[in-house]
Amino acid sequence: MPPTIFVLATAAAAGAATAPPAAWALDRVKAPIPVRRAAVLAAVGVLLVTACWLAGSRPAWWLPVPLALTVVAAPLALADLRHLRLPDVLTLPAYPLFGAAIGAAALGGGGPSVAVRAAAGALLFGAAHAAVRSAAPHSLGAGDVKLAGSLGAVLGAAGWPALAVAAVLAALLSLAVALVQRARRVPHGPALLAATWLCALFPGAA
Repeated sequence: MPPTIFVLATAAAAGAATAPPAAWALDRVKAPIPVRRAAVLAAVGVLLVTACWLAGSRPAWWLPVPLALTVVAAPLALADLRHLRLPDVLTLPAYPLFGAAIGAAALGGGGPSVAVRAAAGALLFGAAHAAVRSAAPHSLGAGDVKLAGSLGAVLGAAGWPALAVAAVLAALLSLAVALVQRARRVPHGPALLAATWLCALFPGAA
């Protein structure tokens, strides 16, 4: 097997392996998700992140950030789509997980500015979503606000413009789903996660 194929296959397998523990945790808080679907999403996400790194379009020091985001985003998005919930069992551990990934990125070559932007991004993005929920309680759930803080850290680390890009993109994605489904209530978590993942995968584009 060529080395590149081996690396990609290993990455996809590792991504898929993160799904069962996440599904088990969600099942314990009565938010079960289809394990196979979560495994496929995580595997594909990790595969794409790894492929971008192998192509040389992303520095190695940035790799831990989108990888950590991917393995959290896949089960969380499925939970919100199925149950209209973003359970604390995954949203809260995301803070130390993303913090560790961002710390590794900073120490690995990104420099202290990555960590500083991440801390500021967490505060700004989290506060902005908390303000929206306070002004319009039905527009966002408490889980969205909790999730926004950790995602803000990723976006801040990716670059200041990523915060605005992700917020606008997430709003457009949720609006599009609402129009297509003609639903009064659409979970915003999947859109937030997808927008943040894209900004983390293509940090320069933001």
